[in-house]
Amino acid sequence: MKTNISSKGQIVLPAQLRELDRIEPGQQFDIERLSAGEYLLKRIAEPGRPGLMDWLRGCPDKNWFQSIASESTDTL
Repeated sequence: MKTNISSKGQIVLPAQLRELDRIEPGQQFDIERLSAGEYLLKRIAEPGRPGLMDWLRGCPDKNWFQSIASESTDTL
C-alpha cells in the first residue's frame, strides 16, 4: 500500500488501515529505524481505564455489596 509524506514530514496512514486497526486522531506511535529506508511503526498502547470487572476484583471483602431497597417507578 502506498502513501506520501507531506511537506511537514507527516505520513498519512491510508483509511483502510486506520479502519482495520481502529486508529483514531491523537493516538501515539513509536517509530524505529531498522536500516536505511526501513522503519517500524508501532502504536503505543493507551493505559486502560479500569472497567467493572477490575472494580469488582478490587472489592475488599466477600459480601461487601449489600442490597439497597428501592421504590417502584409505578407510583410516579
